[in-house]
Amino acid sequence: MNSIFTYIFLGVSLAAPIGPVNAAQLDTGIKNGFFHAWIFGLGALAAEVLYMIMVYVGVVQFIESPFMKTLLWSFGCFVLTYTGVESLLTANKIEVNVRKGKTIPLRRSLLSGFFMSLLNPLTLLFWLGIYGSILAETTELFTGSQIFIYSIAIIIGNLSWDVMMATVSSVARRFLSMRLLKIISILSSLSMIGFGVYFGIQAYQALF
Repeated sequence: MNSIFTYIFLGVSLAAPIGPVNAAQLDTGIKNGFFHAWIFGLGALAAEVLYMIMVYVGVVQFIESPFMKTLLWSFGCFVLTYTGVESLLTANKIEVNVRKGKTIPLRRSLLSGFFMSLLNPLTLLFWLGIYGSILAETTELFTGSQIFIYSIAIIIGNLSWDVMMATVSSVARRFLSMRLLKIISILSSLSMIGFGVYFGIQAYQALF
């Protein structure tokens, strides 16, 4: 893998799998519009970049300790379950928000994306595993500057997916019926709650 476009595509591939963060971003865009979904994605990306830096400087062993894993599973359970339930309870307010333009502050979307991604164990395991493997491969073949460029390419790919998700949710908000928007929002909320329950089970198993 020595083409920068390969790493951009890799960044898209890493961001694309449907999970709680994508579900939350879609729900944010449907309820509050393009910029909120985009800012939410930037917050999530900031957490992912933080994990990339942590892999690069070699703190993987600390994060992979049983205590830290249990802590992350537990926090992930709380954040996703709380967000999913809150989103589920506000699903019926989509019609009011869309018509009156009532939205939450952009700062809240940014922080929601950051902390949801930061405390999402799937993000942790996914980025540490995948990016760690990429780093192990590239360090044997390329210089430090080349590794930095390829890492930026991965981030660009992730940003591209962020814009696409924000666009899809914004288009859905404008053109889909209110009934369908509510159904999508409810499904996204249930997805977040489902992941939260899964993380809770993992925390319980890791603890006991």
